[in-house]
Amino acid sequence: AVVSTQSTGLRLFSDKDLIPLPFLQGGKHNLLPRWIAKRRTPKIINQYKEIGGGSPIKMWTEAQGEAMVTRLQDLCPDVSIHNYTGFRYAEPLTEDAVDQMEADGMDHCIAFTQYPQYSCSTTGSSFNGIYRHIIQRQKNGNPTKMTFSAIDRWATEPLLIDAFSQLITKQLEKIEPKNRSKTVLLFSAHSLPMKVVDRGDPYPQEVAATVQGVMAKLGFSNPYRLVWQSKVGPSAWLGAPTDAAIKGLIKNGSKNIILVPIAFTSDHVETLFEMDIEYVEDIIKEFPEANILRCESLNTHPTFIECLSQLVARHIGSDGKTIPQMSLRCPLCTILLADLCEASSPLVSYQRQSLIPAVSKKQIAQKPI
Repeated sequence: AVVSTQSTGLRLFSDKDLIPLPFLQGGKHNLLPRWIAKRRTPKIINQYKEIGGGSPIKMWTEAQGEAMVTRLQDLCPDVSIHNYTGFRYAEPLTEDAVDQMEADGMDHCIAFTQYPQYSCSTTGSSFNGIYRHIIQRQKNGNPTKMTFSAIDRWATEPLLIDAFSQLITKQLEKIEPKNRSKTVLLFSAHSLPMKVVDRGDPYPQEVAATVQGVMAKLGFSNPYRLVWQSKVGPSAWLGAPTDAAIKGLIKNGSKNIILVPIAFTSDHVETLFEMDIEYVEDIIKEFPEANILRCESLNTHPTFIECLSQLVARHIGSDGKTIPQMSLRCPLCTILLADLCEASSPLVSYQRQSLIPAVSKKQIAQKPI
């Protein structure tokens, strides 16, 4: 577990897309990412112990994928669809998933991001990683035979909005009727370094769009705010921080709060440790008069599974098209990142015309990332 956790951290802090700083580059010969990963490993392991010994994200992602494939048998009966799971930093890696799909004889790969809201540091980095792997296979004389397309963002997908709304309503019903309409809905998303935000990354606006859609669905029944969690390191990150916002609301008289993990699609350390322990249990110890609830994660909620299924079915029927946003680089993107993003753009454009012929064959692979 220690080796696995440290390896995951090393991949994360060595990611040129996520940390585009010259002194962090240099690949395996750079010692700084190794030092950071080793230093953070004990803390992460302790967090995993607090939530049962490890992250359930792989279990949930695979369960979501299998449930989606089952539903797609009805939506796309003429296509044989298989689910493969790949992660950017943890095993199984996206590169390994691509290799397995190729070995299994898949005709087409849909790179389906499980981040509803797009960021260059998450979905963008994952797509870059896939594209680099495709190119590396070509250089090694072992090119992929599969064609590729991508589902790059789905922040305002109606069924996603419905799923969040249903889960929030379930939590609101636990609040005393006299306090229900005054309960604050605190939407919490993973934060980003301000350096990423300031170059024009679309993530903050896309998370806000999801929040707006959910509140519209709920008829703007409650006061609400969007806050940000999981800051790492001393540099400036997008705020307000979730924990500080909770304490501030309580001090200002809002005793009933429901936390909503608006940018996460399953339970993992950010929900089970940060939210449930640090933001609920620990803060209630400090403010016993408060009533803080956490909205359940999407996990395998039936409406969410239908959302995933409809997205893939529509993508197959649309010849693998992506929205125009995908081709737009951040306005203040650095030269380093611009080169990488420009290089990965063929992942969602080249061979797109081959999606329909590929689908007409016997099998297509769908890979959450």
